Amino acid sequence: MKFSVDKHEKYVVFKLNDDKLNSIITPMLKSELILLNAEGIRNIILDLSEVKYSDSSGLSAILLGHRLCKGPEQQGTFVLTGISPSVEKLIKISQLENVLNVIPTIDEAIDYIFMEEIERDLKGEEEE
Repeated sequence: MKFSVDKHEKYVVFKLNDDKLNSIITPMLKSELILLNAEGIRNIILDLSEVKYSDSSGLSAILLGHRLCKGPEQQGTFVLTGISPSVEKLIKISQLENVLNVIPTIDEAIDYIFMEEIERDLKGEEEE
C-alpha cells in the first residue's frame, strides 16, 4: 500500500496513493487508521483522489475510520475527499451519504474540520 500522511496541529491528511481500495489494501489501511487513533489524532481527512475503485472491504475501512474519529474518546471528524464516481456510487448504494462526510477538496475538508472544532469548543463552554 502506497500512502502519505501529512500531520498538522488539528488534523491529519491521509492520502492513499493506490488506484484500488480492495481486500489486499484494506487491512493495511485499517491498521494505519488505528495507529493514528492510538496517537490521539481525532480529525482525519482521507484523500482518495488516486483511488478509482473500491469494493465493500474498502468501504469497511472507511467506516472504521469514521467510527474511530467519532468515538466517545476522540469526538473528532472523519472526512472523505477526492472520491471518484465509482466510490461515490458505492457510498450511495450503501446508503451512507448521510453518514459519511464527503467533501470535494482538501481545502474545503480542512475548513469543515475547523468549523467542527469551533462547534465542539462552543458546546464545551456551554456545558461548563
